Amino acid sequence: MSEIEKITGNNPEAKSLDITQQNIEQLKQLFPDVFSEGKIDFEALKAVLGEEIDNSEERYNFTWNGKTKARQIAQTPSTGTLRPCQEESVNWDATENLFIEGDNLEVLKLLQKSYHKKVKMIYIDPPYNTGKDFVYKDDFHDNIQNYLEQTGQVDNEGNKLSTNSDTSGRYHSAWLNMIYPRLRLAKNLLKDDGVIFISIDENEVKNLKQVCDEIYGEDNFIGEIIWRKRKGGGNDSQFLAIDHEYILIYAKNKDAQHSKWRVPYEGEYLTRYKNSDKNGSFYWDTLHRGGLQSPIIYDVECPDGTIIKNGTWQISQTSFNIKKEQGLVRIIKNKNEEWSVQHKVYQPAGKVQRSIYEAFTNTDSSNELKDIFSKDKYFDTPKPTGLLKMLLNLSNVNGDDIVLDFFAGSSSFADAVLQRNLSDNINTKFIMVQIPEKIDHKHRAFTDGLKTVSEISLARIKKAIKNINESYGVKFFKLDKTNIRPWDADFDNLELVLQPGADHTRSFFTRYL
Repeated sequence: MSEIEKITGNNPEAKSLDITQQNIEQLKQLFPDVFSEGKIDFEALKAVLGEEIDNSEERYNFTWNGKTKARQIAQTPSTGTLRPCQEESVNWDATENLFIEGDNLEVLKLLQKSYHKKVKMIYIDPPYNTGKDFVYKDDFHDNIQNYLEQTGQVDNEGNKLSTNSDTSGRYHSAWLNMIYPRLRLAKNLLKDDGVIFISIDENEVKNLKQVCDEIYGEDNFIGEIIWRKRKGGGNDSQFLAIDHEYILIYAKNKDAQHSKWRVPYEGEYLTRYKNSDKNGSFYWDTLHRGGLQSPIIYDVECPDGTIIKNGTWQISQTSFNIKKEQGLVRIIKNKNEEWSVQHKVYQPAGKVQRSIYEAFTNTDSSNELKDIFSKDKYFDTPKPTGLLKMLLNLSNVNGDDIVLDFFAGSSSFADAVLQRNLSDNINTKFIMVQIPEKIDHKHRAFTDGLKTVSEISLARIKKAIKNINESYGVKFFKLDKTNIRPWDADFDNLELVLQPGADHTRSFFTRYL
């Protein structure tokens, strides 16, 4: 019989990455002299950091009730596991796309080992804290058990999923305690040139901005897109008809964003680029420019020997001569039989995205859902795939990049990724996470046989695969308690422990992902 490896509760195999311990190890490498008998000497650390320490009593600090606990929750390793559900997956052996059903806090912890610094782009559309939103109550001591209870998978003893009513005395605090640890964990997954986009409305945009400034750094704030989500309506509003939402954008490291952010040109703009050569699509434009404050003036000789005297041009004479030799300039007669000096203008890679975006609305996204399910829209405010494809283009997601959405909802983001993969002939991989929030029995989705939001999310992905390209796929996992039983050295009957230990599986997660 082979020797059985003892796995205790503290063994790395029995839990997710210990972020606190990882940070301590990094601190040891940077400042080994601030450790005494294995503990951090904070006075020594202050001495090393010198003027970078702020000891003043009056300083700006963004805090709320429960922030310390929220930070602890982010640093507490998960003892959960992700169980593969191959029978509910699509093209299991051929795909690297993941859909994970479970509390995103625990899932983010479990992703730390396999996806640390591997995600190119994150998009999330979290609860907006309108007073009607689903709120998951995290538990510092045993969040896996808490998750199973609150989703009705085990005896809940009265604990239930709830909404964060605006009559609550800690209305904003409850929302901040939910979003804070998730954003901290998400940052660890981003590549150095990674970026996160967060949709939000006016209820929490101010607080979200301050949280992200703290976690990602004010210097890594890229900007804010104002998305016009609807056109018309809102006449029943008491004060203003709110037509827009916000999308906050942060880089993991702004200095690592080496490529310019551009989105493709579309529609009528492209019709002028009717010609093409080895360098791409182009059109011929006149090189002559009048009315310039600092005109470039020189003579140009035409094919018949005619001289265009004192012409005003866009480029210097030296550049003109070089471009002419390269075939980038031509001199032809126009419809008036006059000589025209022209140069090739190539189609640019893209344009700068404006901070106000109006191309797609909630109506578009609702119609998309109706088309997919051939019935009702199921969600009131899904995001249009056109908007999400714009964000994917903007952040330079390409090739085999990995993207993540840990508030999957209707899975619009996964749909957008698959559409873009087909149109651009690329293989971007997605990770989608959704808690199995129960659907009201009066909801149309419930009567259609979909009992949880996660079931709708996965169904949307499967239908998108069927409609876009059936060679695509998705692996389905469920969050559950770990399949590893920690070793108990004090167990009275070791024989009862040895056999399960011999059969234990290290982790489905490391096996399949």
